[in-house]
Amino acid sequence: MMATKLLRPIGMCVALVVPALVLRLIGAQPTPVIGLVLFGMAVVAASFVLAWAAEAAQVDISGGLAIAILAVIAVLPEYAVDLYFAYTAGSNPDYVAYAAANMTGSNRLLLGLGWSLVVLIGLAIARKRTGKTVRELTLESPYRVELGFLAIASVVAFVIPVTGQISLLFGFALLGFFVFYLWKVSRAEVGEPDLAGPAATIGALPKRVRRILVVALFVFAAAVILACAEPFAHNLITAGTQLGIDQFLLVQWLAPLASEAPEFIVAILFAVRGKGDAAIGTLISSKVNQWTLLVGSLPLAYLLGGGGGALHLDARQVAEFLLTATQTLLGVAALLALRFPRWSAWTLLGLFAVQFALPGQTARYVLAAIYAVIALAALIRNRRYILPTLAAPFRRASDDGEDEHDPTASDIAATAGR
Repeated sequence: MMATKLLRPIGMCVALVVPALVLRLIGAQPTPVIGLVLFGMAVVAASFVLAWAAEAAQVDISGGLAIAILAVIAVLPEYAVDLYFAYTAGSNPDYVAYAAANMTGSNRLLLGLGWSLVVLIGLAIARKRTGKTVRELTLESPYRVELGFLAIASVVAFVIPVTGQISLLFGFALLGFFVFYLWKVSRAEVGEPDLAGPAATIGALPKRVRRILVVALFVFAAAVILACAEPFAHNLITAGTQLGIDQFLLVQWLAPLASEAPEFIVAILFAVRGKGDAAIGTLISSKVNQWTLLVGSLPLAYLLGGGGGALHLDARQVAEFLLTATQTLLGVAALLALRFPRWSAWTLLGLFAVQFALPGQTARYVLAAIYAVIALAALIRNRRYILPTLAAPFRRASDDGEDEHDPTASDIAATAGR
């Protein structure tokens, strides 16, 4: 029974991957649209396998480090595509725009759509269980550490639109900050992992079988992603040209949506099961990864591809980075009290949707200003939490949460009907 439950989803993913691998092995060149579909399916399928293996690995990796590693692995497909763009930009300057587009798109998608959906779903589930209107999602106090890292990274990120570049020195600083983040969360204690679906089936296997299977799935998924990232990205751009669609927009939205689908589904499943705090916590960790590891890696990939010591951005890319930075600032400001209000979720979702109706650089600057004004209002409202949040990453593990109570279900009930 267990084998059947496991073979069905894995077999389906393998079936979706095979056509793309065959094309790579025989060196065939399908039409751009067909190539986009086939290699895109392979990346998505491998992403699911990667997500299941990463979740199951939490059984054997204890502590907060497991969550951080899970978040890194979950966004590996996106990193592969974006780093390919940055590496290629070293010899082809046109690809700088694609690297910036993929990074900003994935960031705004994660926060504007991902955070909003899991909060709204979590509140709906809480209302269904309690029979009362629940107006905000409460997070456990240990999440303040991740939020502190994201707050610092979001403020530092404004250096990019101000200077109009991502320098190698700045990239190394972000990578160092990410290493510090891993070290910090590795010292935190986390309870038993709450697995679901194929990950739960894998986690329930005997230790030796489970570990061998997890490693095998990791290797398989990573090999598929590395083999398909380049043709997927190339066909994405070529297909956009043939179909008359702006390649920048395709790279900015379609590629991240494909690579982050498993992560979104995992987070939504957490929310559906009434674990909205775990869902948003996982997405916060992913956001930290994107603002540190991903952004920090771009100038390094650019240098290795033959570029200089800085990834220079044009006016359009500067506007995209500014919009992404202000959106992140609003997300952090809304969460400073470790409570995610319903109005914040609808605001983030609404502004995320508006950007598609108002394209162009001027509209981007207007939206950035709107994000900044609302963020300022949220910062003023939650001003007493600003310093504790910024200090959280540098406090001793024994001091984390010392000045705060750990919210429980009673906190959710207390917010009902407010």
